[in-house]
Amino acid sequence: PAVSCIIRKIKAIGGIILTASHNPGGPNGDFGIKFNIANGGPAPEAITDKIFQISKKIEEYAICPDLQVDLGTIGKQQFDLENKFKPFTVEIVDSVEAYASMLRSIFDFSALKELLSGKNQLKIRIDAMHGVVGPYVKKILCEELGAPANSAVNCTPLEDFGGHHPDPNLTYAADLVQTMKTGEYDFGAAFDGDGDRNMILGKHGFFVNPSDSVAVIAANIFSIPYFQQTGVRGLARSMPTSGALDRVAQATKIALYETPTGWKFFGNLMDANKLSLCGEESFGTGSDHIREKDGLWAVLAWLSILAARKQSVEDIMKDHWQKYGRNFFTRYDYEEVDADAANKMMKDLEALMFDRSFVGKQLSAGDKVYTVEKADNFEYSDPVDGSVSRNQ
Repeated sequence: PAVSCIIRKIKAIGGIILTASHNPGGPNGDFGIKFNIANGGPAPEAITDKIFQISKKIEEYAICPDLQVDLGTIGKQQFDLENKFKPFTVEIVDSVEAYASMLRSIFDFSALKELLSGKNQLKIRIDAMHGVVGPYVKKILCEELGAPANSAVNCTPLEDFGGHHPDPNLTYAADLVQTMKTGEYDFGAAFDGDGDRNMILGKHGFFVNPSDSVAVIAANIFSIPYFQQTGVRGLARSMPTSGALDRVAQATKIALYETPTGWKFFGNLMDANKLSLCGEESFGTGSDHIREKDGLWAVLAWLSILAARKQSVEDIMKDHWQKYGRNFFTRYDYEEVDADAANKMMKDLEALMFDRSFVGKQLSAGDKVYTVEKADNFEYSDPVDGSVSRNQ
């Protein structure tokens, strides 16, 4: 998220992000290289395909292993190298301050400070899972908003994330879940390795699934000053995400978009001024303030709602279900499965789905009977550029 913020702030032509995302790091873990374009969002396939084609024609490259850059000093440093870049300039920026400055323009920091350090203090527990977001959590939640220093744990970024899997879900953030179950804290959150995913918990470990999280933010969106200024242009979710957001969109008469998985689809809509808030079931939530999902933004959005509503996470969630209805949603992750077996299962599933007798079929569980209303292979026509995505 902070890279997206910096790209947009300094009007860079793009940015390169080295990240394992929500996967394990270290010598035997994952490593990835992401390229984000000038709008701050992930490069679309047309651009990455072109980069790949150009990469095949590269005949040589130059490296300078002895370049001594002082990473601890903010500002520009110049070097005289034996190439066309004369002088070669490296600028060190404070991404934590740039990101914090952006959040100050979005949220009411005085109201949040009163919530976290005032007379009726909300006790929070934030787990950065040894990812890059740790210093941001310390700076913004503890130093600026006054949450006690021990509210934030695992805030030192480690190359291997402390040997853990930095995926903010009930399985891999089990330590946070257990801590929340003691009832000592009112609000809990965890982030993944690069800070774009988030998990929200209430007192006693009350779990807010990501599909419900974005719906609650949508229903209370004017608790956030940014949206009081910009208005709400549209809402969006990825296809696998539950229809909880659809219910809010319908009740508030705001346009809703259902997209394939991938933040670039949301970015297209944002750049066309069609979208303000979006989310995915894979613990990603965000808005048009940048072009990436943003974990810490989502936490401040929830804290803004708690400050305005003066209710617990659980009560806010139950009131939401009472008003809009409840969508039940479950996700299963199958890890390290045999690719051939998985592909065969998907083919068998498609054959079952597209059998003409499947739609209208009745299935029973206990004393309830369910009828299959629709079965399809999701297809998306982008309303901005007309591109079509199939086989979701």
